[in-house]
Amino acid sequence: MSQSSETMRVTPPGISLVRAIRGKDWSLSSYRYVMLLVTFVAYACYHASRKPSSIVKSVLYPDPTKVNGLIPDPNAVSGFYPWPIGEIFVKKEEFGNEYRNGSREKGWAPFNGKDGTSKLGEIDLAFLACYSLGMYVAGHLGDTLDLRLFLTTGMIGSGIFVGLFGMGYFWNVHSFGFYLVMQMVAGLFQATGWPSVVAVVGNWFGKRKRGLIMGVWNAHTSVGNISGSLLAASVLEFGWGWSFIVPGGLIVMGGILVYLFLAAYPEDVGFSFSQGSATNEEEARSEKGASNGGIPPHGSVSRSSVGLLQACMIPGVIPFALCLFFAKLVAYTFLYWLPFYLSQTEIGGEYVSVKSAGNLSTLFDVGGIFGGILAGYISDKLHARATTAASFMYAAIPSILLYRSYGNISKTVNIVLMMIAGLFVNGPYALITTAVSADLGTHSSLRGDSRALATVTAIIDGTGSVGAAIGPLLTGFLSSKGWDTVFVMLMVGALVAGLLLSRLVVAEISERTCKQLPVSNGQQNCGASASQPLLGDQR
Repeated sequence: MSQSSETMRVTPPGISLVRAIRGKDWSLSSYRYVMLLVTFVAYACYHASRKPSSIVKSVLYPDPTKVNGLIPDPNAVSGFYPWPIGEIFVKKEEFGNEYRNGSREKGWAPFNGKDGTSKLGEIDLAFLACYSLGMYVAGHLGDTLDLRLFLTTGMIGSGIFVGLFGMGYFWNVHSFGFYLVMQMVAGLFQATGWPSVVAVVGNWFGKRKRGLIMGVWNAHTSVGNISGSLLAASVLEFGWGWSFIVPGGLIVMGGILVYLFLAAYPEDVGFSFSQGSATNEEEARSEKGASNGGIPPHGSVSRSSVGLLQACMIPGVIPFALCLFFAKLVAYTFLYWLPFYLSQTEIGGEYVSVKSAGNLSTLFDVGGIFGGILAGYISDKLHARATTAASFMYAAIPSILLYRSYGNISKTVNIVLMMIAGLFVNGPYALITTAVSADLGTHSSLRGDSRALATVTAIIDGTGSVGAAIGPLLTGFLSSKGWDTVFVMLMVGALVAGLLLSRLVVAEISERTCKQLPVSNGQQNCGASASQPLLGDQR
């Protein structure tokens, strides 16, 4: 074993400690489960730290004519409805002294003026614009640097600046520029997350059943949203600043976990195959090789990466990136504005409190968990990622319309329709950002030892994040004209997202049709020509 080969391996300190305590190493399967768990927790923390702004919108910019129609009870006991067991619908505000002293009606400058919703939309835009621009750089860096250290730095940096945003409450800061800068820097750090975790999972898992595995794994997005909403709502009674500080502390702790236990590549812990693309026989050989002390020639810091232009030339990258632009426009509008919408909309003849709206909005993400799993499973069975994604986007249109039209009938109807909308909205979003990105990042057009997983993921999700920035911004302006206008925007976005995959859908259907016909020279050529841009056959 050469000295250079040894230095290329970067074994996480937590894994080294576990090896020393156990006296033996984990199996390949055990490592895979550990990497799934670590990356799941990591990205759940990322999303949890993004939720506070949606929870506190109605506190920063209150509308006392629509919030419950009730005056906060000064004698109400704080915490009467304990989190997370208490009722979803709370008829009275039961927050801290800032509400009891009358500032509930005043909100928080500079967001409490007539242009309050516009300023809130601009804050969202600042975060998401920096997030999307930073994604392109972060993807290339993720394929160049040590993913473990890169992800750790991003998580700790995110936690610091999310917490600093909340400190504006305790420091009594009322400068719009302060909150704008905090969100912009936080967005840059947040950009490190998605390319990194998708690259790690892609490295450890081959393409067989990748859609289902990553569909289940992608539940971290919804789990993070739910956790962030509940955490932010649970401490809101002590002051809205805590709604940022607590999730910020959570992601810092997640960064420490990543530093201790994340092995970005199988080579980092002694296995001899790369990018998780080995067959069962190859995996068996690799386990045997690892147990015999075989050390791979490459580790986390010794691979070459592809450029952005080369990654864009991979068949399917551009169509899926443009589709995700509109899919995330829809998904992130719900992410950032659903709690505010719920607190401003009469449901079953009454308005819900800010805390109730935050709790209730988590059910959209519960539907999203099932949507991601279902989309991944269907795409694996059909070997048709584009067809599955487009079908879900088309189905999202009537589900959004039904939610807007009938969600105010009763609380039960609102919950059911919200979960259905979450299923169809988050399903294709989850599929494209996980299995599709991983498939394209290990596309057959790539040669040699180049790394493209993080770069391709960054291109697709970075483009999608531009849409994620535009959606909440437009909502800030359109909501002042009426929520019907916002929902029309969402339905148009879902329609365009589906249409952008039309060429790939036609190719997938043509390929399946040719395969089902009797074999002839002409039909074989038909199948061969149709399969080139597809993802399903790259198994």
